[in-house]
Amino acid sequence: MWQPELVQTDGPIYEKIAAALERDIRAGVLSNGTRLPTLKELAALLRVTPGTVNRAYELAQRRGLVQGEVGRGTYVRAQDAVAEAASTPVVPAAAATPEPANGWLDLSIVKPNLALQEPYVRAALAELSQSPLLTEMLDYTPDGGHPLHRVAGAAWMQAAGLAARPEQVLLTAGAQHGLWVAVNALTRAGDLVLCESLCYPGVASVVHGLGRRLRGVAMDEEGMSPDSLRALCQRERPAMVICIATCQNPTTRVMSAQRRAAIAALAREFDFILVDDDLYGFLAPTPLLPLASYAPERTLYLTSLSKSVSSTVRLGYLHCPPAWLAGLAASVRTSVWMVSPLAAQLATNLINSGKAAELCSAQRAEARQRQQMARELLGRFEYSALPTAYHLWLKLPEFWSGGDQFAAIARGHQLLVAGGDAFSMNGDGEGHQYVRIALMAGSREQMRFVLTKLAGLLTMPDTRWL
Repeated sequence: MWQPELVQTDGPIYEKIAAALERDIRAGVLSNGTRLPTLKELAALLRVTPGTVNRAYELAQRRGLVQGEVGRGTYVRAQDAVAEAASTPVVPAAAATPEPANGWLDLSIVKPNLALQEPYVRAALAELSQSPLLTEMLDYTPDGGHPLHRVAGAAWMQAAGLAARPEQVLLTAGAQHGLWVAVNALTRAGDLVLCESLCYPGVASVVHGLGRRLRGVAMDEEGMSPDSLRALCQRERPAMVICIATCQNPTTRVMSAQRRAAIAALAREFDFILVDDDLYGFLAPTPLLPLASYAPERTLYLTSLSKSVSSTVRLGYLHCPPAWLAGLAASVRTSVWMVSPLAAQLATNLINSGKAAELCSAQRAEARQRQQMARELLGRFEYSALPTAYHLWLKLPEFWSGGDQFAAIARGHQLLVAGGDAFSMNGDGEGHQYVRIALMAGSREQMRFVLTKLAGLLTMPDTRWL
């Protein structure tokens, strides 16, 4: 059985597995037609979840390295096919279609619609190229970011309901980097960090990667349960609690104002740092004050433009009490030295012109249309969602043995979804019977086709494909 050698570098485990697979194929260790280990076999060998292996195989398949055959497994592709895929020229952006037209829509990644954002970003890039500020943005910036960019970040947070001050804003290279900066600067090795028991895998990647301990807090219909959080705090004092109060990923749950106040009160009582991860706040059906508003003296507010405006303008904003600024700025400097001032100026132009808010509204309206489509096509199945959410959290019928198994079989049908095991922060299988389905890829017509295909697969027991 193939046993990959994983290089000890930063980054997700699934990317390391895919990289090892590519190395061994190109080195001839794995020949054409070699059957790779099953998800469970390789997961047991590497001591990871089957969902992690599935993501690695999905990535390798998108790179043209392997192919999945329903009922048979995953196999190495012919070397000439791999070489052809590697040598295929990149289509210029102006001539590229918004999404692939070959049936492969990626429903595993939560992101804004590409076709909506492209004209806004194109226009903003043209504006930036002619801006008198361009020369200044080619230089290094002060710690924390250029003052103009911090002002724009504060304005973006104020629009979300936070009483933000520019001097308390720091720039990061996206929200994931912002989370890393927060955990690195404000906790120490061995500290306990809490989050929802079902949460996006990026939290576990950051916390475990920095040598902190992670535990998930039980949830109810509003997200993190205050009673469960209190019980955990009484047994062992956490250093930090990370919350997604609006459109929680993956469950889409929303904390009420009363719940936010209760979580903030516990932060004061048990003296822990609260991280308000508010990437999806703009998707709330009814506006709510950010969680950070309830305990601003001990809360770090984290947001970015990646979900609301543009996936690849990798820019995040932190807002924090003054006492934390120096440590957080040092953490940014240690990790990336500085955020790209070009990306920051692009974001600033979008915010100051009102185009960012306009694009937010357009994405929210598009999400509403797609949720209505999902209700029409998947309404017979049990799932949770918001009317304007980018994704839904679907419970598989009982005849399916689990989300990772479903994701693996779906991949053989050109359907990419995220199995639920990767979202279980306690490793207890809480998300085992679920899949997360993102709805914003491609056109509505493409999404309708893919969701119709997905609905058909959901009605068939997995034993049919084994």
